[in-house]
Amino acid sequence: MVSAARIRLIVRRVPILVLAIAVLAVGAASAFHTSAMAQEPESRGWSLRDLLFPRRSERFEQPPPEFQREFQRTKPRPKLRKPRSVRRPPPAEPTTPVAEKAPDARVVLVVGDFMASGLAEGLDAAFAENTGVRIVVRANGSSGFVRDDVYNWPGQVKSLIAAEKPAAVVVMLGSNDRQQMRVGDVREQPRSENWTKEYERRTEAFGKAIAATKVPYLWVGMPAFRVSKMTSDMLAFNDIFRSSAESHGGEFVDVWDGFVDENGAFITSGPDINGQSVRLRSDDGINMSKAGKRKLAFYTEKPLMKILGLAAPGSVVTASAPAGAPVEAPSPAAAPIAVDRTAPMLLSDPALDGGSELLGAAPPAKADNLPGERLIVEGKAPDASPGRADDFSWPPKTQPATAAASDTTTAIRQ
Repeated sequence: MVSAARIRLIVRRVPILVLAIAVLAVGAASAFHTSAMAQEPESRGWSLRDLLFPRRSERFEQPPPEFQREFQRTKPRPKLRKPRSVRRPPPAEPTTPVAEKAPDARVVLVVGDFMASGLAEGLDAAFAENTGVRIVVRANGSSGFVRDDVYNWPGQVKSLIAAEKPAAVVVMLGSNDRQQMRVGDVREQPRSENWTKEYERRTEAFGKAIAATKVPYLWVGMPAFRVSKMTSDMLAFNDIFRSSAESHGGEFVDVWDGFVDENGAFITSGPDINGQSVRLRSDDGINMSKAGKRKLAFYTEKPLMKILGLAAPGSVVTASAPAGAPVEAPSPAAAPIAVDRTAPMLLSDPALDGGSELLGAAPPAKADNLPGERLIVEGKAPDASPGRADDFSWPPKTQPATAAASDTTTAIRQ
């Protein structure tokens, strides 16, 4: 029998034995790993874990080449970021070639603000093939009648005309004038009573200055704009411009209908000079596109050709008149050659149906003893022709010889 004391001694020594066995197992594993590392690299197997997380002793050892190639094939490629889409600018519109102008070509002077610059571009395209007309623009984009401290048009236009010696002047001003105006020592609000009176005075002075040079001129009105308040102001300005131009010998050119729809509202796109729907205005709703500038010139072209004495857009001004000389009124045309012509025939002419008067002009002549009248009024039927089915006379009447022969001929033909 084992005593109780011996049993307690054995129980105390069991943890020590377990610990000793564990130490022996760890030592055996280390010895096995050391022997495996001593082998050649070609005899060892490699894994992706060994490559990514090598042991301390393997960190500077390169894997075999075939494994490197395999790893490169299986390695995921980084995703390429798509480049941001770049908005390409619209293609440049083709430019109209301008013919070389003659040395004595007549000058058309275009003055005004930035809208006048666009109008001048359109006139350049309109008269590009005409060697007898040269467009000269003298515009100040920020100018107007309100800020005369920036540019005083009534005072400067005479010197411009004297320097360029134009045959005609084209004016387009007013798009920058929706702002306060200093009248005396007070800043007046746009389109107030005092503001309007001073504005009319300045436009009158401008028209009078051009009229004093004895050069014919056209005053082109403002178009509609996207902002409704600006559009209503331009309508009021156009009335002032028309009055100033016509009171000083100028001609007002109304372009309003070319840039609004049938309801009078602003449009960005619309028909061009050829009737094709194109973009007429830029994105800001103020400036003109190339087609819009050409349309402005289209409205100005006809009265300008009249001043220059041009009969058609393709004709050339004669070089007999010096450049800058005022255009005289054209001489009256010769009397046309007399040509014998047949008067047109009216389909409603009463003579076509044999009558000479309209129905109801005169009562027709009354005929006596008409058979129908005797039947209706007197109740007497007309006498039946001899031999007819309604001839009930007895004894039967004999037909005349001529009537009988006629009936026989008719029967034979049938």
